[in-house]
Amino acid sequence: MKTDANYAYPLQPDWSTADIITVTTLYQQVEAAYEQPGGVPAQTLLAAYRAFQTIVPQKFEEKQLGREFEQASGYSIYRTIKQARETTGKVKMKG
Repeated sequence: MKTDANYAYPLQPDWSTADIITVTTLYQQVEAAYEQPGGVPAQTLLAAYRAFQTIVPQKFEEKQLGREFEQASGYSIYRTIKQARETTGKVKMKG
């Protein structure tokens, strides 16, 4: 994680602890795709995204959370997942 990261993940108050962990896992994987020198395996990202979609099944809510996350962190869930779908290796995003 970024050492200067001082932002809160966008979460919903009605989510269970398990839901929050699932959603936070996706956020952390997206962060790692930007921050880890070697990137993140595409399959790991896609698995985290599929789990996220079980918590946030509506596209509009997914887009809203994605926008809030990008505003807070500077990282795009959409672009990261798009790249993960287009590769079989690791995903390394440029900030």
